[in-house]
Amino acid sequence: MTARALILEHRWKILAALAVGVGGAVLGIQWWQGPQLLAERVLRRDFVQTVVASGRVETPHRVDVGAQITGTVVRVPVAEGQNVKAGDLLIELSSAELRAAQRQAEVAVEQAKARLRQLREVQAPVAEQALRQTRANLDNVSATLRRNQDLFEKGFIGEAALEDSRKAVELADAQTRSAQKQFDTAGTAGSDYALALAAVDEAQANAQAARARAGYTMIAAPLDGTLIGRNVEVGDVVQAGKLLMTLSPAGRTQLVVEIDEKNLRLLALGQNALTSADAYPQQRFAAQLAYINPGINAQTGAVEVKLDVPEPPPTLKQDMTVSVDIEVARRPKALLVASSALRDAEGATPWVLRVEDGRAVRRAVRLGLRSAGLAEVLDGLQEGDLVLAGAAAVEPGARVRATLQSH
Repeated sequence: MTARALILEHRWKILAALAVGVGGAVLGIQWWQGPQLLAERVLRRDFVQTVVASGRVETPHRVDVGAQITGTVVRVPVAEGQNVKAGDLLIELSSAELRAAQRQAEVAVEQAKARLRQLREVQAPVAEQALRQTRANLDNVSATLRRNQDLFEKGFIGEAALEDSRKAVELADAQTRSAQKQFDTAGTAGSDYALALAAVDEAQANAQAARARAGYTMIAAPLDGTLIGRNVEVGDVVQAGKLLMTLSPAGRTQLVVEIDEKNLRLLALGQNALTSADAYPQQRFAAQLAYINPGINAQTGAVEVKLDVPEPPPTLKQDMTVSVDIEVARRPKALLVASSALRDAEGATPWVLRVEDGRAVRRAVRLGLRSAGLAEVLDGLQEGDLVLAGAAAVEPGARVRATLQSH
């Protein structure tokens, strides 16, 4: 073998030995530096704590529409899902019999008024005339009695003639008193007049009741809203009180949401929320917490809350499912750590593994608000610190190589 060949052979051996040595050195350094683990950066920014839940759309109340009489349906001019105005016709029942009863009652009113008019225009004047006649007759027979008394005292007439004059006066006086009573009875303060007035009032009340019953055949919307239920068709015979339609009133809209009782301490009336219907997740709209049920559902461990929606979007429908983010607290420039980096987060002394000079150092932290995978750090960390993700299996004090978690 030539010298040149020997040199080449030794060169490759040397290079191979160097490569093995370098590789071993690198592996040794990496082993000495510890495993490569994911880490999170401690950040400072504005932070909002929210309580997230789902619920449904509901108006504060629903209006059940039913019939007040028994009848046959002849017309239903509205469909389920239709918007209606107050006074719009919803259902029409057959009305021939009730209209006839109404007309009969109205005729009875006219008859009662005619009797009253007859009393005022005929009977009262006749009674007044009869009273005047009886008074005149009483005056005449009284004058005759006085003359006959003088004649009797002078002896020109006998006792029988005088007695006849007395009887005539008594009869005329009785007739006058009777005519007076008839006149008083027929007058505006009399009993006949009062009975006639009462008869008119009774007939008018009966007519009003008949008109009301006839009006029950036309069932109208009591207020503006959306028809969300219809249980009646033309030809149905409906009973009084039977539910025929359900109306969702227009205007105020609420969201009914079930919140886990562990979040009850965070809730307060007036808190703002951002919500969206599951059918339209990109359309976010505002709501405000308006009611917190004082009781807890024993089966679900949840509390019912209601949120007002001041400006509901047109797409929002009754009983839609919605997702709600209630803002329960806000911190400007808060120091934040990822919840995944917390150890014993629900315990009395939560802690993290902070990367310090290539080692995982245990640091106790004091936490504040928590939401959406983040927690506010009140004490124990500083902005820019690196903390190991919670899944990292490493003992405190061990050497580590931190790699930032990508988001």
